[in-house]
Amino acid sequence: MGVKLEVFRMTLYLTFPVAMFWVSNQAEWFEYYVVQRKRELWPPEKEDQRRELEEFKERIRKQREEKLFPPAQRS
Repeated sequence: MGVKLEVFRMTLYLTFPVAMFWVSNQAEWFEYYVVQRKRELWPPEKEDQRRELEEFKERIRKQREEKLFPPAQRS
């Protein structure tokens, strides 16, 4: 009885990871569960949103510059 249990366990330990690897590497599964989920979580950026973000970063950079280097020191 002990040998049969050990053979069953060994079969299970070897089969499960191989099966999960095989399932996760199926193109349809990957497309549906991974790529589609990524698109839901992080939709593509819109051009105006990107432009607003760049303008915001530029304003912050200028504010930091003015704070670090007051006008008297720049001349």
